[in-house]
Amino acid sequence: MSGSNHGAQQGPAARQAAMAELVLAEGTAAAADLAERFGVSLMTIHRDLDELERQGIVRKFRGGVTAQPSGVFESNVQYRLKSMRAEKAAVAEHAVRMVEPGMAIMLDDSTSTLEMARRLRHGEVTPLTVVTNFLETINLLSPQRGIHLMALGGDYDPLHSSFLGVSCVEAVQQLKVDVCFTSTSAVQRGVAYHQEQHIVSVKRAMLDSAARNVLLLDHTKLGRVALHRVVPLSRFDLVLVDAGASPRALRDLDEHNVRYEVCATKEGDDGAGVA
Repeated sequence: MSGSNHGAQQGPAARQAAMAELVLAEGTAAAADLAERFGVSLMTIHRDLDELERQGIVRKFRGGVTAQPSGVFESNVQYRLKSMRAEKAAVAEHAVRMVEPGMAIMLDDSTSTLEMARRLRHGEVTPLTVVTNFLETINLLSPQRGIHLMALGGDYDPLHSSFLGVSCVEAVQQLKVDVCFTSTSAVQRGVAYHQEQHIVSVKRAMLDSAARNVLLLDHTKLGRVALHRVVPLSRFDLVLVDAGASPRALRDLDEHNVRYEVCATKEGDDGAGVA
């Protein structure tokens, strides 16, 4: 990173916003590099990073900061929107083929299902009822004629850009849809995991509300664990994963009798063409 004193001339809020944008784009950053880039002291940088961590945008580690997920930390939605776009697009393209006119489907607050919404907004599969708690999907599909959009209420969580909590779970429990499309943070040895308990409760309710369940995964989620067990993969009628999945990861699915399909990634497809 090149040195600059521009950060010293900014107020803390503007500097923190610029810092958040940088870390979300690059994934990780060293505190010393940030201090040099923004032209402020290391102490000031650590105060800024403390505030960004408090907001749930990043998490600190010794000597730096990261926006990447861990077993107990879910990435900010802005980071997830930028990561693995081509892989998520491949899986979403496959999933959309399972949607038929007249269906009622549920989409969770994952960026994988948001890629489905990007395709459904073209109105080629209508009439259609879409139920979701994801504000990004609500904003994307709300203008689309032919789609009956049902927004699940609850407590708004800016980290996930979605509505969660007891009210959301209760709203889900009042519904029955044809297919629930969902994703999760980690899969290993026949079990789906997620870092956050309040996300887990909503996902479980969604799975219970559907006649069929489909799990969308990019290959980086295979062979990983997170803090909370969501459900065994046997709860899903089908698991979709992109072609980047390793033979070892696919063997693990085979050994646990998971029905899955591998989705080819289109060269140069980052999902931007269907935004």
